[in-house]
Amino acid sequence: MTVGNNKINNGILIKNKRAAFDYELLETFTAGIVLTGTEIKSLRAGKASLVDTYCLIERGEVWVKNMYIAEYFYGTYNNHPERRERKLLLNRKEIRKLENAAKNAGFTIIPTRMFINEKGLAKIVIAVARGKKEYDKREAIKARDDKREIDRAFKH
Repeated sequence: MTVGNNKINNGILIKNKRAAFDYELLETFTAGIVLTGTEIKSLRAGKASLVDTYCLIERGEVWVKNMYIAEYFYGTYNNHPERRERKLLLNRKEIRKLENAAKNAGFTIIPTRMFINEKGLAKIVIAVARGKKEYDKREAIKARDDKREIDRAFKH
């Protein structure tokens, strides 16, 4: 049996679809994420969700809270809790930037996407965001509908 140069499937992509709708995304960062063995296996199976997740900075470390990763089907007593706090891996400069942005009123740090990179490592894209007002959301819906109508008109 020969071990070849296997290409890792990096088609796994979990998105936080509500993030762009509820928030105005200002600046994004890509961070590594500390996971256990059963968590990465569930993530590779696509069994995760970023709905209602947020990030906090505690003692110079960035933590993602309320992120759902389903229990691994074949995991025994080694299985992980589904919604535990997970540490994000960023350098000091990025953490300082995030800390300064999050101190301002109305700003928050939210995860927008999670993926497996070409090396097989789990990465998460977090964004400094400002909450949108209700009229901004209505404006976004109207712009999306207008774009859809224009696309339909040009296709026919």
